[in-house]
Amino acid sequence: MMGLISRNRTKALNFQERHIGMSKKNRSFSLNVKIMLFLFVTASYALFMYRSGGASSYLGSSTTSILKASMADTSTLSIATWNVAAINNNPFEYWITIDGHAEYEKLMKDIEFFLENPGDKDILVKEVFTEEMFSKLDSRMTEVGWESVRSYWKDQFQDRKIISGFMKDPLLGSKRLASMPDRITNTINVVGSSEPVCRPTVINMYAGDLSTLSKWWDAWEKFMFDTPLKIDYKGVEKTSPVYKLLKPISQAKYPAITDDEEKVSLPLQTMCGAIFDAILVHMMNTVSKPGEWQPLKKTMVEALNKKKVPNTLKILESTYSSSDIITLQEVSSALIDLARNSKTGKNYHVVAPADLDATRDQNSVILLNKKKFPTLDGMREISSNVSASFPKDVKVPVASGDILAIAAEDKDSKKYVIASFHGDTNGLATIPVLDAIKKAMASEPDLSSRDLIFGLDANTYEKSEPGKTQDVMEWGKSYVSHDLTSCWGDIPDAKNYTTYNARTYLQPQLNKACKSDQKKEKGDINPKDFILFPKASYEVERTWKDNTGEMKYIEDMAFPTLTFPSDHGILATILKPKA
Repeated sequence: MMGLISRNRTKALNFQERHIGMSKKNRSFSLNVKIMLFLFVTASYALFMYRSGGASSYLGSSTTSILKASMADTSTLSIATWNVAAINNNPFEYWITIDGHAEYEKLMKDIEFFLENPGDKDILVKEVFTEEMFSKLDSRMTEVGWESVRSYWKDQFQDRKIISGFMKDPLLGSKRLASMPDRITNTINVVGSSEPVCRPTVINMYAGDLSTLSKWWDAWEKFMFDTPLKIDYKGVEKTSPVYKLLKPISQAKYPAITDDEEKVSLPLQTMCGAIFDAILVHMMNTVSKPGEWQPLKKTMVEALNKKKVPNTLKILESTYSSSDIITLQEVSSALIDLARNSKTGKNYHVVAPADLDATRDQNSVILLNKKKFPTLDGMREISSNVSASFPKDVKVPVASGDILAIAAEDKDSKKYVIASFHGDTNGLATIPVLDAIKKAMASEPDLSSRDLIFGLDANTYEKSEPGKTQDVMEWGKSYVSHDLTSCWGDIPDAKNYTTYNARTYLQPQLNKACKSDQKKEKGDINPKDFILFPKASYEVERTWKDNTGEMKYIEDMAFPTLTFPSDHGILATILKPKA
């Protein structure tokens, strides 16, 4: 009996072992099938992306060295585009990312709290901008022939609360009584100096001591009335004190201003500008110590303002020096000049528009690598052809310098039309400009046969308002209709952002300020930048975006930073010509 049980147990164990072995084999087979299925789906998706003209190798794990090698490959066409503009005068205007400076985040949050919840700190204007300061200001203004505004000071301004009654007064904003003088006198370019002259205020590059209101006032009065500046007025040099730069505020343009206010708009805006600056100084020295916020401001000014141009060129020269074509937008004349006389100029032809705008100082530029384009023989600008191709009955919101389009030829006699464009804030010019480029190309046999390479800040939006802002998906349909595709493919990803910026509370337009915890919800975080090319001519090998200057993009990071000087990411792609 025991032997029978033992034999049965042995058979049972053998069966169990065979069953377990078969189960392992089945699990192994199932795993292999899953792996093969995964690889098949991945390969199919990659093939689809190639065929759609999209970013088949959108940067994931590729290293910088591999990317640079790919950019230098002579069998491909490497292109980068970058809107290089960002902070111009006010280092505090936008939320930025500053590693190693925790005091920045604290300062900006404290300012936000001060303005949103002032409580008993919402004191009277006359406790900050004093009666003594006003009397001196009124005297200086009447001395230069302006009418006294004492009645306005006494009846309408001295007893206002500094936050609820002045800084947050929407009517004051509509009348432009504080923002207009700030715009005109904030930062002034002068003849014979590479450094601008700055009004004594918190919100520009002013480097003087603002540790007390009395020091601020002495410097402010001297700046406005006792500082003659040599200024270029459309090619004519004139020397003028600052107060003479102010312009009357017209009721026709700003209907909120009354008839009586319009008549005294020069002294009235000067008084309001002084009150505005005084409140800023008071606020900074209330939420922080002068020994803390002033050195922080100096660090920010150095990186974001004074070194903006050299830092921009440093990224181009160190990271993107192998690109065949670089299109830039919102380029200052200072950057153009420095580029031509630096390493960039040795490696690239720096092409600027014929109608370069030195006043607004925001120009589209094209850099052509001299290895790919050894000479500019045969190169011609066709920007005027593009502008002439706009519909006659439609006003397209394009300013001088926004469009640069050229016809060029590379070392292999390959002919291109290359364009760089900066779209208007709402993006409403983007589709009309593309239509006009294609129309201009079609109008000339020599141009119609060329490949269009178009790098641009399209100013498109993930969530648009019909008729007010340009929808990114509609933009995708537009370029596809012209037989073009983009480095992102035929269908853009509305969440593939290339900007991440938001205004702080330390700037004149408080209605546009974003709270520290609402930067993503209310900031300008959108898919704005594109590189277009003919779908029939090229396929994408790699595409990447960069907000570090190191071929990396950190999502959910506000920029610029102290090392990356723009509020637009760099966009780069490597194209492989189709056989």
